[in-house]
Amino acid sequence: MELKQFLKAANKRERADLAVVCNDSVSYLYQLAGKHRYASALLATRIEQRTRQAAFGTKGRLKVVMRESLVRYPEIFVGVGEEPAEYDTSNE
Repeated sequence: MELKQFLKAANKRERADLAVVCNDSVSYLYQLAGKHRYASALLATRIEQRTRQAAFGTKGRLKVVMRESLVRYPEIFVGVGEEPAEYDTSNE
């Protein structure tokens, strides 16, 4: 789900809870949603975590906003959160 759709579907309280992540600024969330600003990697990760918590109890009304959709260069998250490959020591 894009942040724009999340903010549209969320009620006032849910938007305020999410705004705590970016220092109580709902207007900044709207700037991120409209692509007027881009989030840092840390902020994008926090928004993803908070939207995951918010979406848990809404019976499908809200969905998680993926952090890749909030940053200018989504490739910074390639490999982040994936399991590391096993180190093969049989050839040594």
